[in-house]
Amino acid sequence: MKIVLIGAGSAMFGLGALGDIFKSKVLEGCEVALVDINHVALGEVEKVAKAYISDNGLQYTISATTERKEALKGADFVLISIEIGDRYELWEMDWHLPQQFGIKQVYGENGGPGGIFHSLRIIPPILDICSDVMDICPDALVMNLSNPMTNIMTAVVRKYPDINIVGLCHEVSSLVIHLPKILGIPFEELHIRAGGLNHFSCLLDATYRKDGSNAMPEILEKGIPYFEGTLERGLFMYIIKYFGKIPITTDSHFSEYIHWAQEVADHVGVMDFYTNYKKECLGHQVDMYNRVKSGTLPEEYWRVVPIIEGILTNDGHEELAVNILNKGYISALPEDTIVEVPGTVDGKGIQGTDVNDVMPLGFSSLLCNRIGVLRVCAEAAIQKSRELALQALLVDTTNNSILQTERLLDEVISQQKEYLGYLK
Repeated sequence: MKIVLIGAGSAMFGLGALGDIFKSKVLEGCEVALVDINHVALGEVEKVAKAYISDNGLQYTISATTERKEALKGADFVLISIEIGDRYELWEMDWHLPQQFGIKQVYGENGGPGGIFHSLRIIPPILDICSDVMDICPDALVMNLSNPMTNIMTAVVRKYPDINIVGLCHEVSSLVIHLPKILGIPFEELHIRAGGLNHFSCLLDATYRKDGSNAMPEILEKGIPYFEGTLERGLFMYIIKYFGKIPITTDSHFSEYIHWAQEVADHVGVMDFYTNYKKECLGHQVDMYNRVKSGTLPEEYWRVVPIIEGILTNDGHEELAVNILNKGYISALPEDTIVEVPGTVDGKGIQGTDVNDVMPLGFSSLLCNRIGVLRVCAEAAIQKSRELALQALLVDTTNNSILQTERLLDEVISQQKEYLGYLK
């Protein structure tokens, strides 16, 4: 069994994923190939991993290389977690430059104009990775952890329709944290279904396992006072009020997809979240050995290994959220959409769960507003088209200015020429 980690020079990803793999009995003895373009960072992760294997008497084979094609030979699973350039410098540019041009986006990572710029930087290298996968190990399961998740995945499946790929995000874990506090019972006593698009998903249904009764009325009744007054719950509370569903994420993410979000989002909370998130991520770059040894792992990777194990053992377990091609799971959305729904994992791979019986018309209509920009943004990257990039910005419902959009695009391309200069 061979697992390839692309972007493994990141301590948060590389050591986090290795920590999970090293704890797995099913994967014991497998080969793990570490890949990164930064040979110095890659070498540090390799050194820590090999020392940990030696110190604990584990039976794993570790290799590290900057040559991706070599690493992909014989791969069964390919994990991708990459960023382009200085992540935070570019993120802040994505966020604040549109605001300078009068465009009222709340955040700027995955949706809105900032999310489009982020997508246009990262989609091309991920398409290159997927091209190599299709040439070298076409039967491998690709597991994408990179953002903007839906934009990336949309481009990949449009370019490579036969690729075996799933997108994984940890946001749904918020339900595991909050629902037991709201209801006063262990999470294991609930069965839930959440669905939508990545970072734009809601808790749609919840039942008590003991008798199958509906838990949603009690969750809403107790959840409203529970969430009121907490950080990043401005837009969040309006979604509950007007759509009757609970977002699985907070204002920083959810507000990136709604045109009226700027008016009600908790901007102070969003800024606090970003500042703390940046510090936390940068903090993961130090004290790497202790990070593996302690078993304290970043939430992003907590489902990767269980999914691999589920495929290898054909265990049929359910995942709370997977990002996969829509096969009628949300009928309001086209079949070429990447949706985030629950999924069943077995020897055949990952199959999505139908959520149509609990998907309300209003929320599904908000989701429908995203489809055009996903398609146009993906094609802009695939065709290397400035014209399509401009149209993606104009199609995005969070963009409130037509007169400033082209000026903004040209300014961002100018400042990020190394990454966006391919747009002609």
